[in-house]
Amino acid sequence: MSRLDISGDARRVVAAVKAGGVAIIPMDVGYAGIGGCHDALMRFFHAKGRGAHKRNAMLGNLALHDELHLLDARGRDMVRCLVEDHDLPVAVVAGFREQHPLLRALGDEALAASTDGGTLAMLLNAGNFLRAVTEEATAQGQPLFGSSANLTGTGTRFRAADVQPEILAVADVVVDYGLQKYNRYRRSSTMIDFRTMEVIRIGSCYEVIAEALKRHFDVELPPDPGLEALPSGHLREAQRVYS
Repeated sequence: MSRLDISGDARRVVAAVKAGGVAIIPMDVGYAGIGGCHDALMRFFHAKGRGAHKRNAMLGNLALHDELHLLDARGRDMVRCLVEDHDLPVAVVAGFREQHPLLRALGDEALAASTDGGTLAMLLNAGNFLRAVTEEATAQGQPLFGSSANLTGTGTRFRAADVQPEILAVADVVVDYGLQKYNRYRRSSTMIDFRTMEVIRIGSCYEVIAEALKRHFDVELPPDPGLEALPSGHLREAQRVYS
């Protein structure tokens, strides 16, 4: 067996997205479907059977977080603590710079479908492939947005082989790297609004994230009631705008 071609696969994904396509990609927190324009995101949206109120998240890194998100010094320090000091995946919700070139490249319709109440969700530090594809896309001026590669309400897929046929049917590229790192959590990324420290979604590494924030910043996150009690990870129905 040959080793993974992370850089080559990242280039292949970005080329497909730039051409208006949909890609299924591996991340530590599960497989995701991504696009970079309104038509692609809508094809994926309809394949998932998502509700009209749902929003996409952006694939990013700390550099994009610094450029796009509007957050005070304490909030930025907390994000860097989780990502740099503890090497944890986290989806950051914050205000954003709407006129940033990457967001303008997405188009008004797609941006409206990917933001909510003046906030943008951005996934950080979810594995080597996310890092590579984000860097490649950013270098080419291509934004990447999406959500988990599964039918709505059926749970995150941690193997490409488990992604439903309806989802695979709309994909122009599928990158299959087998079982992903945080499969035992059976949830996608932990998502936090770092303006208010409200937990939007309990997900992978939540207990480690909670302990780090308590230890370094004396921030107390709510306890996880458990997967059986809260399979989606969303503490309140109103929070489910970001899936």
